[in-house]
Amino acid sequence: MTRRAAVTLVRRNTRDELDPAGILAALPDPVLVIDSDGIVRFVNLEAQEFFDISAARVVGTHLSELIPPDSPVFTLLEQARQTHSSVCEYGVTVENPRIGTHFVTLQAAPLADPPDQVVVSIHERTIARRIDKQLTHRGAARSVVAMAAMLAHEVKNPLSGIRGAAQLLEDSVGEEDRMLTRLICDEADRIVALVDRMEVFTDGRPLERTGVNIHAVLEHVRRVAQSGFARHIRFVERYDPSLPPVYGNRDQLVQVFLNLVKNAAEACPEQNGEIVLSTAYQHGVRLAVAGSDSRLHLPLLVSVQDNGPGIPDDIRANLFDPFVTTKRNGTGLGLALVAKIIGDHGGVIDFESQPRRTVFKVSLPVAADGAAGEGA
Repeated sequence: MTRRAAVTLVRRNTRDELDPAGILAALPDPVLVIDSDGIVRFVNLEAQEFFDISAARVVGTHLSELIPPDSPVFTLLEQARQTHSSVCEYGVTVENPRIGTHFVTLQAAPLADPPDQVVVSIHERTIARRIDKQLTHRGAARSVVAMAAMLAHEVKNPLSGIRGAAQLLEDSVGEEDRMLTRLICDEADRIVALVDRMEVFTDGRPLERTGVNIHAVLEHVRRVAQSGFARHIRFVERYDPSLPPVYGNRDQLVQVFLNLVKNAAEACPEQNGEIVLSTAYQHGVRLAVAGSDSRLHLPLLVSVQDNGPGIPDDIRANLFDPFVTTKRNGTGLGLALVAKIIGDHGGVIDFESQPRRTVFKVSLPVAADGAAGEGA
């Protein structure tokens, strides 16, 4: 038997031994197979439990028996058929009177055999809810705007008077009392600095955006980090060289990733600390906008990963909210500002964390065709 014949025989035997239905049935998530007419051809046990219906009742019926005909699931099926590729959409609402409302991630992938059939998997994961929350972080961060404006007027002005009075007293008191006047001045300066940081949120000027080379931004951030706060850190770069320009503001994107890299560096161990900077293009990924029928196309993914101890469970749900921090002297405004900037760019920030692996993922829109990438 020739080598080619042997390989052909192995492939044929492998195909014969594989049971596609058995593989789909073993998957831990709800899975359906839908044909070109919208008829359900297969459901696994997880899908039967999810929709609270048996395979005997649903197989052979139209998908609209399970979900409303205006559901984005039908659009997703059509996209998968037309593009002949896998399509993923976060933040999709699946509902019917039997199961109520579920907020899920959907993935649709066309089958090669039989043709025109599509496998739909349903991921009822916290990532969908988390992304929905990230889409509202712009509003959460901007809730600080009114507070910052009020503090600027009601706190900074009186503080300047208090500080001035303390300086005048310093010339007419003894050394022991002079220590107290210096303490007053130092604390006044500290509060003013905090208010100054909060005033960043009050900047309502329109964001000037153009095509930005995100790799140039990341390289600039890496150079700044390694020349200062991250001298002891090993950097690993995993870039997609074909990535198109990001539609954004170069300076603000530098601010975002400098903040994320600084947090990562502070989380890394003193020895063998490592930060991984990576980029990727997410084909077919669209995010649902809460309360709207629109979909965000955010194909550009930028990740910052560290090998630190991980984020404590008790703050994960509110990590991007103002004043949430694990640092001894932290203000909790850094990630809130990051969330605001990413929101202003029309993007989304998300994270995954476990011991020795925390990853912040930023999804951003692509620049229009022909837009030049601005370097760092």
